[in-house]
Amino acid sequence: MIGIIDYGMGNLFSVSKALERIGIPYVISESPEELNNTKGLILPGVGAFKDAMARLREKELDQFIHRYVDSGRPLLGICLGMQLLFEESEENGQFEGLGLLKGRVVRIPDRDVDGERLKVPHMGWNKLHFHQEAPVLQEVEEGFVYFVHSYYAENMDEKSLLASASYGVQVPAIVGRDNVSGMQFHPEKSSETGMKLLANFAKAMERSEEML
Repeated sequence: MIGIIDYGMGNLFSVSKALERIGIPYVISESPEELNNTKGLILPGVGAFKDAMARLREKELDQFIHRYVDSGRPLLGICLGMQLLFEESEENGQFEGLGLLKGRVVRIPDRDVDGERLKVPHMGWNKLHFHQEAPVLQEVEEGFVYFVHSYYAENMDEKSLLASASYGVQVPAIVGRDNVSGMQFHPEKSSETGMKLLANFAKAMERSEEML
Protein backbone atom coordinates (compact mmCIF):
# COMPACT_ATOMS: atom_id res chain seq x y z
CA MET A 1 0.00 0.00 0.00
CA ILE A 2 1.18 3.52 -0.88
CA GLY A 3 0.62 6.37 1.55
CA ILE A 4 -0.27 9.78 0.10
CA ILE A 5 0.72 12.50 2.56
CA ASP A 6 -2.16 14.90 3.22
CA TYR A 7 -0.75 18.16 4.59
CA GLY A 8 -3.23 20.48 2.91
CA MET A 9 -1.16 21.39 -0.15
CA GLY A 10 -1.34 18.47 -2.54
CA ASN A 11 -3.48 17.46 -5.50
CA LEU A 12 -4.72 14.38 -3.72
CA PHE A 13 -7.60 13.61 -6.08
CA SER A 14 -5.57 13.31 -9.30
CA VAL A 15 -2.77 11.33 -7.62
CA SER A 16 -5.18 8.89 -6.01
CA LYS A 17 -7.16 8.42 -9.24
CA ALA A 18 -3.94 7.66 -11.12
CA LEU A 19 -3.05 4.97 -8.59
CA GLU A 20 -6.53 3.52 -8.98
CA ARG A 21 -6.07 3.33 -12.75
CA ILE A 22 -2.96 1.19 -12.37
CA GLY A 23 -4.42 -0.92 -9.57
CA ILE A 24 -2.22 0.30 -6.71
CA PRO A 25 -3.91 0.42 -3.28
CA TYR A 26 -3.36 3.62 -1.32
CA VAL A 27 -4.31 5.53 1.79
CA ILE A 28 -4.53 9.32 2.12
CA SER A 29 -3.60 10.52 5.59
CA GLU A 30 -1.94 13.21 7.69
CA SER A 31 -1.28 10.76 10.51
CA PRO A 32 2.31 9.54 10.89
CA GLU A 33 1.01 6.45 12.66
CA GLU A 34 -1.24 5.51 9.76
CA LEU A 35 1.30 6.44 7.08
CA ASN A 36 3.94 4.36 8.83
CA ASN A 37 1.95 1.23 7.99
CA THR A 38 2.57 1.73 4.26
CA LYS A 39 5.31 0.35 2.00
CA GLY A 40 5.93 3.58 0.08
CA LEU A 41 5.10 7.28 0.42
CA ILE A 42 4.10 9.98 -2.06
CA LEU A 43 4.62 13.62 -1.11
CA PRO A 44 2.47 15.71 -3.48
CA GLY A 45 2.53 19.48 -3.54
CA VAL A 46 0.89 22.52 -5.09
CA GLY A 47 1.62 26.07 -3.91
CA ALA A 48 4.47 27.88 -2.17
CA PHE A 49 7.57 26.22 -0.71
CA LYS A 50 7.48 28.23 2.54
CA ASP A 51 3.85 27.37 3.26
CA ALA A 52 4.37 23.69 2.45
CA MET A 53 7.31 23.33 4.83
CA ALA A 54 5.37 25.16 7.54
CA ARG A 55 2.48 22.71 7.17
CA LEU A 56 4.79 19.70 7.31
CA ARG A 57 6.49 21.00 10.45
CA GLU A 58 3.18 21.91 12.09
CA LYS A 59 2.01 18.32 11.72
CA GLU A 60 5.50 16.92 12.54
CA LEU A 61 5.46 15.21 9.17
CA ASP A 62 8.94 16.52 8.33
CA GLN A 63 10.43 14.44 11.15
CA PHE A 64 8.30 11.47 10.18
CA ILE A 65 9.45 11.63 6.54
CA HIS A 66 13.07 11.48 7.65
CA ARG A 67 12.38 8.45 9.86
CA TYR A 68 10.48 6.79 7.04
CA VAL A 69 13.33 7.28 4.58
CA ASP A 70 15.81 6.03 7.17
CA SER A 71 13.78 2.82 7.37
CA GLY A 72 14.69 2.11 3.74
CA ARG A 73 11.21 2.48 2.29
CA PRO A 74 10.76 4.54 -0.90
CA LEU A 75 9.58 8.15 -1.01
CA LEU A 76 8.39 9.99 -4.14
CA GLY A 77 7.95 13.77 -4.25
CA ILE A 78 5.75 15.22 -7.00
CA CYS A 79 5.98 18.80 -8.33
CA LEU A 80 6.34 21.02 -5.22
CA GLY A 81 6.78 17.77 -3.30
CA MET A 82 9.97 17.14 -5.29
CA GLN A 83 11.27 20.63 -4.54
CA LEU A 84 10.73 20.05 -0.81
CA LEU A 85 13.23 17.19 -0.95
CA PHE A 86 16.11 19.64 -1.51
CA GLU A 87 18.10 21.67 1.00
CA GLU A 88 16.59 25.10 0.44
CA SER A 89 14.48 27.35 -1.77
CA GLU A 90 14.66 31.01 -2.76
CA GLU A 91 10.90 31.27 -3.39
CA ASN A 92 9.72 34.47 -1.65
CA GLY A 93 12.83 34.49 0.55
CA GLN A 94 15.18 31.75 1.65
CA PHE A 95 13.70 28.72 3.32
CA GLU A 96 15.04 25.36 4.45
CA GLY A 97 13.69 22.20 2.87
CA LEU A 98 13.78 18.57 3.97
CA GLY A 99 17.42 18.23 2.93
CA LEU A 100 17.06 14.69 1.60
CA LEU A 101 18.78 15.70 -1.63
CA LYS A 102 21.60 18.16 -2.24
CA GLY A 103 20.52 21.26 -4.16
CA ARG A 104 18.74 24.59 -4.14
CA VAL A 105 15.40 25.56 -5.66
CA VAL A 106 15.50 28.78 -7.72
CA ARG A 107 13.18 30.65 -10.09
CA ILE A 108 13.21 29.82 -13.80
CA PRO A 109 14.86 32.87 -15.41
CA ASP A 110 12.97 35.06 -17.83
CA ARG A 111 14.98 34.92 -21.02
CA ASP A 112 14.73 34.97 -24.79
CA VAL A 113 15.28 31.67 -26.60
CA ASP A 114 15.40 31.65 -30.39
CA GLY A 115 13.91 35.13 -30.45
CA GLU A 116 10.96 34.24 -28.21
CA ARG A 117 10.39 35.19 -24.59
CA LEU A 118 9.90 32.15 -22.37
CA LYS A 119 6.81 32.29 -20.23
CA VAL A 120 7.05 31.59 -16.51
CA PRO A 121 5.52 29.42 -15.15
CA HIS A 122 6.72 26.56 -17.33
CA MET A 123 3.33 25.10 -18.17
CA GLY A 124 2.43 22.31 -20.56
CA TRP A 125 3.99 19.27 -22.20
CA ASN A 126 7.76 18.92 -22.50
CA LYS A 127 10.04 16.08 -23.50
CA LEU A 128 12.14 14.06 -21.07
CA HIS A 129 15.84 13.46 -21.69
CA PHE A 130 17.36 10.58 -19.73
CA HIS A 131 20.79 10.94 -18.12
CA GLN A 132 21.32 7.52 -16.58
CA GLU A 133 19.61 4.23 -16.00
CA ALA A 134 17.45 3.78 -12.93
CA PRO A 135 14.70 1.36 -11.80
CA VAL A 136 12.06 4.11 -12.02
CA LEU A 137 12.89 4.54 -15.73
CA GLN A 138 12.68 0.87 -16.59
CA GLU A 139 10.80 0.35 -19.88
CA VAL A 140 9.96 4.08 -20.02
CA GLU A 141 10.60 5.98 -23.24
CA GLU A 142 11.76 9.59 -23.44
CA GLY A 143 8.20 10.79 -23.86
CA PHE A 144 6.37 14.02 -23.11
CA VAL A 145 5.13 14.82 -19.59
CA TYR A 146 3.08 17.65 -18.12
CA PHE A 147 4.76 20.46 -16.18
CA VAL A 148 3.36 23.36 -14.12
CA HIS A 149 6.06 25.19 -12.15
CA SER A 150 8.03 28.42 -11.82
CA TYR A 151 11.01 27.08 -9.84
CA TYR A 152 13.55 24.34 -10.50
CA ALA A 153 16.45 22.66 -8.70
CA GLU A 154 20.06 23.64 -9.32
CA ASN A 155 23.47 22.85 -7.75
CA MET A 156 22.34 19.28 -7.24
CA ASP A 157 24.44 16.14 -7.27
CA GLU A 158 24.78 15.04 -10.90
CA LYS A 159 24.46 11.42 -9.79
CA SER A 160 20.93 12.24 -8.59
CA LEU A 161 19.81 13.63 -11.97
CA LEU A 162 17.92 10.88 -13.78
CA ALA A 163 16.05 12.91 -16.40
CA SER A 164 15.70 16.53 -17.46
CA ALA A 165 13.66 18.78 -19.72
CA SER A 166 14.83 21.87 -21.56
CA TYR A 167 13.12 25.21 -20.88
CA GLY A 168 15.76 27.88 -21.35
CA VAL A 169 17.66 26.04 -18.63
CA GLN A 170 18.10 22.37 -17.89
CA VAL A 171 15.17 21.54 -15.63
CA PRO A 172 15.72 18.46 -13.44
CA ALA A 173 12.60 16.45 -14.22
CA ILE A 174 13.29 13.18 -12.40
CA VAL A 175 15.76 12.93 -9.53
CA GLY A 176 16.70 10.05 -7.30
CA ARG A 177 19.16 8.85 -4.70
CA ASP A 178 18.83 5.53 -2.89
CA ASN A 179 15.16 5.29 -1.83
CA VAL A 180 14.34 8.99 -2.38
CA SER A 181 13.00 10.14 -5.76
CA GLY A 182 11.17 13.11 -7.21
CA MET A 183 9.34 14.20 -10.35
CA GLN A 184 9.05 17.90 -11.14
CA PHE A 185 6.16 17.26 -13.54
CA HIS A 186 2.81 15.66 -12.74
CA PRO A 187 3.04 11.94 -13.59
CA GLU A 188 -0.64 11.56 -12.75
CA LYS A 189 -1.45 13.95 -15.63
CA SER A 190 1.20 12.65 -18.04
CA SER A 191 -0.64 9.91 -19.92
CA GLU A 192 1.04 6.53 -20.45
CA THR A 193 4.53 7.78 -19.59
CA GLY A 194 3.36 9.05 -16.21
CA MET A 195 1.41 5.88 -15.46
CA LYS A 196 4.47 3.75 -16.21
CA LEU A 197 6.63 5.88 -13.92
CA LEU A 198 4.12 5.51 -11.07
CA ALA A 199 3.94 1.76 -11.69
CA ASN A 200 7.74 1.58 -11.47
CA PHE A 201 7.63 3.43 -8.16
CA ALA A 202 5.19 0.81 -6.90
CA LYS A 203 7.69 -1.87 -7.91
CA ALA A 204 10.28 -0.10 -5.79
CA MET A 205 8.07 -0.83 -2.78
CA GLU A 206 8.28 -4.52 -3.48
CA ARG A 207 12.08 -4.39 -3.79
CA SER A 208 12.47 -2.44 -0.54
CA GLU A 209 10.23 -4.89 1.30
CA GLU A 210 12.45 -7.77 0.21
CA MET A 211 15.51 -5.93 1.58
CA LEU A 212 13.98 -5.10 4.96
